[in-house]
Amino acid sequence: MKKLNVLQFICSSGFYGAERWVLALAKHLDPQVINCHLAVTIESSNDELKIINEFDKLDGNIFQLPMSHRFDLKVVDKLIEVIKSNRIDIIHTHGYKSDILGLLAAKKVGIKIVITPHGFSNGIDYKLRLFIWLGCQSFRFADIVAPLSKALCDDVRGFGVKEDRLIYVQNGVDLSEVEEQKIKVSALKSIGNNKRIGFVGQMISRKNIKDILDIFESLAGKYPNITLSLLGDGESRAELEEYTKSLSHKDRIEFLGFRDDRLELLQSFDLFVMTSSLEGIPRCLMEATAMGIPVAAYDIAGIDQLIEHEKTGLLAPYGEKELLSSYWETLLFHQEKAEQLSNAACDYVNANYSGKRMASEYTTLFNDLMG
Repeated sequence: MKKLNVLQFICSSGFYGAERWVLALAKHLDPQVINCHLAVTIESSNDELKIINEFDKLDGNIFQLPMSHRFDLKVVDKLIEVIKSNRIDIIHTHGYKSDILGLLAAKKVGIKIVITPHGFSNGIDYKLRLFIWLGCQSFRFADIVAPLSKALCDDVRGFGVKEDRLIYVQNGVDLSEVEEQKIKVSALKSIGNNKRIGFVGQMISRKNIKDILDIFESLAGKYPNITLSLLGDGESRAELEEYTKSLSHKDRIEFLGFRDDRLELLQSFDLFVMTSSLEGIPRCLMEATAMGIPVAAYDIAGIDQLIEHEKTGLLAPYGEKELLSSYWETLLFHQEKAEQLSNAACDYVNANYSGKRMASEYTTLFNDLMG
């Protein structure tokens, strides 16, 4: 059987769930069956991209495509050149901008395109909303749309994607780094009665991090031994930091940005929290459960694929901060319950969300697509 050349294409703005997902897939695809390459746009805001350094450790080629501005359509010609010179059979896109640019290039050259929606932004910028809308329209013209969750499949159907072009491949991640970290002793772990609450992810509006700050503020007066650590960056960070200055217990809240010791910090958490309004299936949540950290979050689509209330974590209906606050208390101060839930969550994510299983299903998808 001829080896397929598959090009992963992403317009990256950092090192978030989508970037890590692409790396997990590329790492587990069998190089005897598929040559997996990476194309990434280079913009003024992302001069140094970690995905490039990480992908460079794998077998595939990396193609950096400079963009002169945020929505530079000239990159389509650069993408076409990469496709032709490397005999790409399938382009696999991730994100509204790469979906648009990848579709234009694929149709012009005549190759197959697979689009994987990772989630939908609710940004308020008019131009951004327009391009997100255009990205969603591109789904109808893809050969295959493979969303990360069943809820995203329903969203994609709403954009007119036919069932014969819609394939659900359950999300998977490379958890080997988590396993390597788990056997180490974290020097960052809280000692004594101190408890660290933590979040990892993009600081954008749909993550709804203000609710995390509000819940922490409500508990911090009652429990002087708790702290809050927020890992990540994004367009909402400055606003959140400004809001934190108004809180009584701001001295126990830290914004850590991107960290190379992210997994060691994750290991140090006594509780992992999320208050998102919209998600795919969050990689950070998979890593937290695989690390054995108890989870309290809002019960929304995507998160409910990983956490089942009272079985693998505690979930409150969206927006019910007081109830979620009580769940924080339970998992922080009732050790036996926290361990019972976190152990079950760890077992579940390892059994159902491995990167190797996901890559095998994508290999079948790619081969079937090429006949």
